[in-house]
Amino acid sequence: MPTVTMIGGGQLARMTHQAAIALGQRLRVLAEHPDDPAAQVTPEVVLGSHDDLAALRKAAVGSCALTFDHEHVPTAHLETLIAEGVNVQPPPQALIFAQDKLLMRRKLAELGVPIPAYTEVTLVADAVDFADEHGWPFVLKAVRGGYDGRGVWMPADADEAAPIVEAQLAHGVTLMAEAKVDLKRELSAMVARSPFGQAAAWPVVETVQRNGQCAVVIAPAQDLADAKATEAEALALRLAAELGVTGAMAVELFETRSGDLMVNELAMRPHNSGHWGMDGACTGQFEQHLRAVLDYPLGSTEPLAPVTVMANILGAPQTPEMSMDERLHHLAARIPEAKVHLYGKGERPDRKIGHINILGDDPAETREKAERAAHWMSHAIWTDGWDPHHD
Repeated sequence: MPTVTMIGGGQLARMTHQAAIALGQRLRVLAEHPDDPAAQVTPEVVLGSHDDLAALRKAAVGSCALTFDHEHVPTAHLETLIAEGVNVQPPPQALIFAQDKLLMRRKLAELGVPIPAYTEVTLVADAVDFADEHGWPFVLKAVRGGYDGRGVWMPADADEAAPIVEAQLAHGVTLMAEAKVDLKRELSAMVARSPFGQAAAWPVVETVQRNGQCAVVIAPAQDLADAKATEAEALALRLAAELGVTGAMAVELFETRSGDLMVNELAMRPHNSGHWGMDGACTGQFEQHLRAVLDYPLGSTEPLAPVTVMANILGAPQTPEMSMDERLHHLAARIPEAKVHLYGKGERPDRKIGHINILGDDPAETREKAERAAHWMSHAIWTDGWDPHHD
């Protein structure tokens, strides 16, 4: 049975390992630390950095495919590995558009895909002129490396923008400006594509962001017209084909107040917005990613319930005295249908330490239950005031 190498030892690699076990495969991970989430559970671990070519070579030896749980591997290293015979999926010519937001914007514009207005920022004046034209506040982004609200600023005026731009440019950060979209909500269209060219799409989901970080995913997105859902899925499938993506890809979308769709960002790997499918779809994103990078036939993406809600377990401002294990006991007793996925990570404020999936019939009730469960797991407090020791 095949061995797949995944670069990165985070929770995405950990959950990909779970899928690999079921398929009889082995997942080898390149992790920076022995206590990284995937390194805790995967028998084949190579310790090293994703930007170290020697470590990449070591991790790739004997594997049938090399893939990623993040986008940050230098594409020059990947080109070298390909020249040496390594099967890199997705290939660097696709991955670059997930690594570099400015290249992504330019490519999407070239393809005629709806995107927010944008410009490169090399001087404070670039940012100020852009915002004067497109409106304050605007969105200032680091072109590479930002995630979960990091590397993103929304200056309200020139006095606020100038020091941010100056400080980031002084540290060698490449910047871009985007118009702030008057959005109704955020959506995600997840697809998978194999080297053969087979592709599959999951239902379009709504993602609820808090402090720039995904907190809740509702699958499928409620009150989304069938024509709009089809448009979003078709767009994601088209982009996967046009860019040469293999494996899982998330197309993060803005739904504007006028009902139009705009592409926000791309992720060419399993993604937080696809976690619901671990329990709520016939084939979840982690199994599908493995199928795709190995060029297997893809699995069915049909949902298993009218609605599935995923709620991230985010670290509380202060770590509760109650252990995570005791919290899990209480949750299992009170909400036995909750499917809990913990990442083996230490608790700190706002850190993603796990997620909960709940399948249901009623969207509002299912969401309330999932959010209540996730809040309990992170805070050891029931939002409805229930006391596990007295009620």
